[in-house]
Amino acid sequence: LPLRTRIIVREANMPSLSLPGGPRPGLMRWLYRRYYPRADAVICTSHMMMGEMAGDIGVARTRLHLLPNPVDAPALRAAIGTLAAEDGNSVRFIAAGRLTRQKGFDRLIETFANLPGESRLTILGEGPERKALEAMRDNLGLSDKIHLPGFAQKPWPHYAAADAFLMPSRWEGMPNAALEALACGTPVIATPESGAIAEIAKAAPAGAVTVASWGEGFAAAMAEISIGGEEKPGPNLLPPGHEPAAVARRFENIIRQIC
Repeated sequence: LPLRTRIIVREANMPSLSLPGGPRPGLMRWLYRRYYPRADAVICTSHMMMGEMAGDIGVARTRLHLLPNPVDAPALRAAIGTLAAEDGNSVRFIAAGRLTRQKGFDRLIETFANLPGESRLTILGEGPERKALEAMRDNLGLSDKIHLPGFAQKPWPHYAAADAFLMPSRWEGMPNAALEALACGTPVIATPESGAIAEIAKAAPAGAVTVASWGEGFAAAMAEISIGGEEKPGPNLLPPGHEPAAVARRFENIIRQIC
């Protein structure tokens, strides 16, 4: 590369959480520590990630920049249209993501099986764990309560119609699906490992985001959800700062700073 070339890296995950579950974690950690500090700018999606980049990876704090994921809430809400049809006598849970171990849908199905009361769960997405998840669901006798309809090009009607969006992830950076669910007016229950969701919880309206440790805590949070009696979609629950224009301006400022 030319000597004047500037390198900007945008990190999507927390390495401390994502690397142990991937191939050759020792080598990957070494590569992070060797090359990330050489970048002119490292873009992080949360303060938590910035702290890890500085403390564990060795990136100078002057080279770290916070840039939230953009979410066009008005466009999403305009695209909701007709809400997805659901059983009005059941609590409606929704989850979405690639069907992989990272997303934790296997443990979500196990927890759902022990949930008291009448409820239904829809998991949107495709991935290599589909057959295993379907087998787990069927073996638990839940084929009529847990639906895996596949990838949804426009998932927002499903989000808006649900009583809660569930994020049982084993690791995340900044979970876009949770941000979009909030924009659709649906409260979120997430694990602490779901990246920066704890920071979103502090900035969002009270009760919009529940961060619950996996196990009894997450199950208890699910059991607290009742059938929504209010009109759907509910009000936008996404905290400010994710507007695409605002995020674009911040990115432009980062480029100006390093050029």
